[in-house]
Amino acid sequence: MINNNTISNTNHLTDEENVIPEASDSFVITPYLGRIIDRAMLYLHSGYPVHFAGPSGTGKTTLAFHLAAQWGRPVTLLQGNEEFVTSDLTGKDVGYRKSSLVDNYIHSVVKTEEQMSRMWVDNRLTTACRKGDMLIYDEFNRSKAETNNVLLSVLAEGILNLPGLRGSGDGYLDVHPSFRAIFTSNPEEYAGTHKTQDALIDRMITIKLGHPDRATEIEILHSRSRLDKQESTYIVDIVRELRGDEHKSKTSLRAGIAIAKILNYKGIKPRFGDKLFHEVCYDTLSMETAKVQHSGRSIFFEMVDDVINKVCPPLETGSANKNQARKIKAVE
Repeated sequence: MINNNTISNTNHLTDEENVIPEASDSFVITPYLGRIIDRAMLYLHSGYPVHFAGPSGTGKTTLAFHLAAQWGRPVTLLQGNEEFVTSDLTGKDVGYRKSSLVDNYIHSVVKTEEQMSRMWVDNRLTTACRKGDMLIYDEFNRSKAETNNVLLSVLAEGILNLPGLRGSGDGYLDVHPSFRAIFTSNPEEYAGTHKTQDALIDRMITIKLGHPDRATEIEILHSRSRLDKQESTYIVDIVRELRGDEHKSKTSLRAGIAIAKILNYKGIKPRFGDKLFHEVCYDTLSMETAKVQHSGRSIFFEMVDDVINKVCPPLETGSANKNQARKIKAVE
């Protein structure tokens, strides 16, 4: 759920930036996730766009792709961008086409007709609306609100406004009845995000995602890393301990998956006193955690060591003073 690689055996279309997703074998469905998926599919079948809102690392994009795989239509992917303007969604004029007709049927008479026509190229939103694709607009609130205004009529009236084509009489496009949309967004306090207009939020059904329950996180990390189930539990508990009331880190399961994959590749286990394991945790865990200070001094390394000591078994046993003997010196 946490990482984005949930499309397997992706089939690329020949002339569009679309994919036909297939469900990944590594996607984990627990009771927690099953309830979310069932509700989201209900909303899509009822004709409503779905909006997954929540902090980074809660699986919003992965869920979106899994739903698209279940839906079975080609996917058009948009990634929110500060530099987007409306034409980046809908399309634009790219010039003019000039055609000439020379009539010399009668040898002594030459008749010439010239015609100029505007050349329009659809962009991804327009293509999805024409063909009835599934639109995934990832982190859509990284685009400016005025850019996303074009979605208002699409989601409410099923009409796409194309001002650039009004001169040719095609200023509006009826949205294909199979068109559906899934949106994801990060909290507004995140860097690079914009406040979303209420009118757009009112046109979608928002499912707020937080960090999953412990059992779900264990299943996800085990599935993604292939680390032993018990060892996966230790990594999850480290991440959850850092997120708890005492430490209040923003560490997500994405960091835990990275740690587990590295350990599995190296063939080592998460043990208190294993220097490499401690160093991998230092390097991988949230930089927000690294900012924790006491008396003007960072206590990041000591904090991580304490959590590892609390959660993981020791590297070796039998010594009466094993904790002292294996105490990890903080790296300044």
